[in-house]
Amino acid sequence: MRMRLPAERPAEPPTGFKIAHPMLSQDGRRAGFTGVSLGDALPYGVLDEARCVYGLRHRAPHRRCDCGFHCVHDRATAQALLCTAEHRAAVLLEVTVLGAYIRFERGFRYARQRVRTAEVGPCACGAAAVALADAGWGRPGWRGLAASCAGCARGRTAVSPVTFALLGGEGLRVRAGGGAARSGGAVPAVTGLPDGLGVPELVAEAALLQARLDWFQSLLARLDEDGRGSGQG
Repeated sequence: MRMRLPAERPAEPPTGFKIAHPMLSQDGRRAGFTGVSLGDALPYGVLDEARCVYGLRHRAPHRRCDCGFHCVHDRATAQALLCTAEHRAAVLLEVTVLGAYIRFERGFRYARQRVRTAEVGPCACGAAAVALADAGWGRPGWRGLAASCAGCARGRTAVSPVTFALLGGEGLRVRAGGGAARSGGAVPAVTGLPDGLGVPELVAEAALLQARLDWFQSLLARLDEDGRGSGQG
């Protein structure tokens, strides 16, 4: 006799937490994520459906396979994974579990998900992140991104948290996490801004633009010096 798991019919989709690496498509028009363990070769969108990582044709999550999206119930459990060396550059996701799912003691394995929020940590140098910049690795057609301050983002492909959220679509919200802030004092509230766009996001956008301007100015200054040097003698 085959044992059946008890069926659940929740009033609303469950919420879970996980960590992932932010990704930017090669043409810069799409944003997504990729896992940190099983399935890390398959980038997924903000709203996406799971596929079997072994290439099998069954629908995820299959009871006799490991396929499907994975998340944990508790936010603190997901945050603890960010302490390991190999996961320091990952971001914390809050997701909505959609479709069929299998409940475990610590989390879910499920068919579809919507990423609601992505929390970005500090830059590797310790400063507060204002951008997601090219991390130096990727997947075919996708660049891996990592949190970056304005200084470390110079000369690298980078997008602000606001731009990443817009490219991801589906109501995604991206929040910059901790770090050594460059200026002190409380940030006043501002009204009349679009949903998901506040003072911290505008500050990050402005800092990234300033970093790009500084980088272009340094290039122009270098070209000007080279031009003067070649004209002498």
